[in-house]
Amino acid sequence: MNTVQSTGTTTTYSLSKFTILLVEDYEFMQNLITGMLRAFGVGQIIVAEGGIEAQGMLNVMANSKSSDVKLVDIVITDWMMPEGSGDKLTKWIRNHKKDPVKFMPVLTISSYASKEMIVASRDSGANEALVKPLSGEKLAKRILSMIDHPRPFVKSPDFFGPDRRRRQLVWSHDERRQMDPEMVKVNNEQP
Repeated sequence: MNTVQSTGTTTTYSLSKFTILLVEDYEFMQNLITGMLRAFGVGQIIVAEGGIEAQGMLNVMANSKSSDVKLVDIVITDWMMPEGSGDKLTKWIRNHKKDPVKFMPVLTISSYASKEMIVASRDSGANEALVKPLSGEKLAKRILSMIDHPRPFVKSPDFFGPDRRRRQLVWSHDERRQMDPEMVKVNNEQP
């Protein structure tokens, strides 16, 4: 049995029942990431070559009446692809009408190591972002972060997704919000 162990703690996970959707157009990266996920013991890995194909797969899974069809646990998507970008896919997921899709954890990956890409990924509703080249350790840390530290979802007029704040800061100025964002429960947990 393959497991992923959280660095610095004794928490060990079996990912044998996990299903991960990998959305990547470059075959070399598909093989590299799939190999890493297999080494982590991920039970099922589904590959789509672009965001449009991934949307179709997720819709089929979400609308299936069969108990044999299970929705994916995590989406790992490349940021820039010719057949539907990771940005558009993430926004589509966050705007989906069905909650199991809407609340799905999303990890974006990109070759472009820019602050703008990280901010855009966060602002489109991704849970985590990772810059290529990938290592097994970095990929495992991001997956474990989504498992160990799920962030509450926030709904505001122009955003729906995981709370973008990583840390709580004390605000010592006047409140400028016209309305408070709505904190949304995830997996029946209180925010």
